[in-house]
Amino acid sequence: MTIAPGAVPAKRPAIMSNRWQEDWSALANPALRTQPLDALKYIPLSATDPQSYVSLGVTLRERFESSDAAGFGVNNVAGDSYLLQRLQFHVDVHFNSEWEFFTQLEDVRAYGKNIVTPVDKNPLDLRLAFLAYVKSFDAGTFKARVGRQDFLFDLQRFVSSRDGPNVRQSFDAIWADWETGPWRFIGFVSQPVQYSDVNPFDDTSNSHFRFHTLRVERHVLGTNELSAYYSLYQRDNASYLDARGSEHRNVFDARFAGAMNRFDWDLEAMGQTGTVGPKDIRAWAAGSRVGYTFSHTTWTPRIGVQVDAASGDRHPGDGTLGTFNPLFPNGYYFTLAGFTGYTNLVHVKPSITVKPIAKLTLLAAVGFQWRATTADAIYTQPNVPIAGTAGRGSHWSGVYGQLRADYAFNPNLTGAIEAVHYQVGSAIRDAGGHNGDYVGAELKFGW
Repeated sequence: MTIAPGAVPAKRPAIMSNRWQEDWSALANPALRTQPLDALKYIPLSATDPQSYVSLGVTLRERFESSDAAGFGVNNVAGDSYLLQRLQFHVDVHFNSEWEFFTQLEDVRAYGKNIVTPVDKNPLDLRLAFLAYVKSFDAGTFKARVGRQDFLFDLQRFVSSRDGPNVRQSFDAIWADWETGPWRFIGFVSQPVQYSDVNPFDDTSNSHFRFHTLRVERHVLGTNELSAYYSLYQRDNASYLDARGSEHRNVFDARFAGAMNRFDWDLEAMGQTGTVGPKDIRAWAAGSRVGYTFSHTTWTPRIGVQVDAASGDRHPGDGTLGTFNPLFPNGYYFTLAGFTGYTNLVHVKPSITVKPIAKLTLLAAVGFQWRATTADAIYTQPNVPIAGTAGRGSHWSGVYGQLRADYAFNPNLTGAIEAVHYQVGSAIRDAGGHNGDYVGAELKFGW
């Protein structure tokens, strides 16, 4: 939202997942300074321009997780219980209604975890630092950002800020978009940040890993959205079960999402071409979420069904790689347990969501999973093959049950509990795996 110079919002902003999107100029109105430390949420830089200010903020997320085994215990991986902590501090400088400089530091820790991966731990480091510009014209609004930033598309199936894992995904990028009427045009060039947990401030990006995109969006049938984009995904030293080498992947995506007459839907399809080493890429994926909300019924239940599919490599050794690359998935599109990757997959998930009270949301779901092809492996999040499953066993992967509760204690504090039980099929069991159980409990505070 672009605000005219001198104007201020009519109410306090909500705490958002992307803190740089918050507009604290509302606190230029003394009547809205109702909480402790509001003097640090809005530090004016000008006596005449309420859009000129500095805002400080903190985000703290604590999550306890317990899983009886990663990757269903294949290769005798033991169960684990641990605490994940994400602490972030930001400084948001608005020079005026057009120019903004945002910086966020983070310290991410994994306490008691047996196997620590790059998405679990990141000692003191620079997560975001970018300069943003917004300018309104009669014909539309131009926006640009330069520096270390994050971005996400749609339901974050394939391009996300990766909020599910402990370490979120950032990009060193140049981003620009133009919004006019029902249209929005976006373009960016980026190098995804690669994380290291050895020393403070050692995260880097370089030309060995690149991600560039052109995207167009249009509102149709009211506020429903139709979008499409092309991305170029390039990575040196890529490794798949049947291909290794430099990866040059062309990504073509289309999506239609919206809501009407109590129905909601989100439909997306993606095709991928290119090369990995000497092999050609021919991969695809599709995802859908459709639901109906009984808005005039007690607890406003929503009945939903989610259907997903992604290609695997049907003929290893034939010179063509069919394994789908899920790019930058968010980590919670299926569940937080990490049992399911968006590769070589057919997935059907009916669900019911209810709100017993305004602050509490409850979800119950059952997910049924198959492989698209038995020639390729069964994959866990994000696209990790389970050893011993490629070329063996049936299409059936297994079935899981998911229970989740989300509670908003107040505008600054939220909590969630999630439990998942996965009943494996014979292909995982024959590879030495077993049923999986996961429990997670989370508190998230934002100021």
